[in-house]
Order: sequence, then C-alpha cells, then structure tokens
Amino acid sequence: MKIIKVLIGRSKDFYGAHSMNVKGINGGGETIEEVKKSVMECIEIIKTFDDKNIPAALKGEYEIEWRLDVGSFLQYYKGIFSQTGIARLTGINEKLLNHYASGLKKPRPAQAKKIEAALHQLGSELLALKL
Repeated sequence: MKIIKVLIGRSKDFYGAHSMNVKGINGGGETIEEVKKSVMECIEIIKTFDDKNIPAALKGEYEIEWRLDVGSFLQYYKGIFSQTGIARLTGINEKLLNHYASGLKKPRPAQAKKIEAALHQLGSELLALKL
C-alpha cells in the first residue's frame, strides 16, 4: 500500500497542508479538520483527471499519513495539552515549548522526535487503560 505523507502547518490565522511526496495534493482551512477535508476533496478532484495525469500513488490503494509540525501541534492542542504537561512528559523546558508554539523558534529534528515519542508513549498508556 502506498503512503501519502501530508504535512499540516499553520500561519497566523490559517492552516495549510501539502503532500510531501505526491505533487499537487494540498488543502487549507481554519481548523485541522477543515484542512483534512480540503485535502481529501483535492485528491478526489485529482482522481477525475485523465489517467496519465493522475499520480501513481493515487492509483490503487493508498493511506494518508497526516503530519503536523511541532508548532502547529502545540498551538492547535493547547486547550488539551498544557505546555507544563508536555514539558513534564518530554523533559523539554516549558519556555522552549512556548517558543515552538508561537513560532519564535523551530525545534531540531531530535527535539521533534522526542516530543513525538513522548506523545506516542502517552497514547499507548491511555489505550491500555480500562475504566
């Protein structure tokens, strides 16, 4: 199965997305849900093109891998995850996380992976819980 990698990022008041590995796939919206819907609509439009103009990745089965840059994640989920909580999970300074969320600084790839790993660990723990 082919994987289409779509990176979602934010500007001051808008989210945009583009495929990192398939040309022509993009979208935008005020929320991440709107962006995902926009990207899916874009894909459906591309699939109506002449066969020679449809990217190979869209022929047959494929999966979309949604990606967020760190700043977009921190900003979008700030009402759910506090910077204090993420700092506690990751061991990354809260002030630095605030800089990432505001766009003042961008994390190095190792820092982004550290945040991702901590969130995945939390997700695994939550999936294992029974209440």
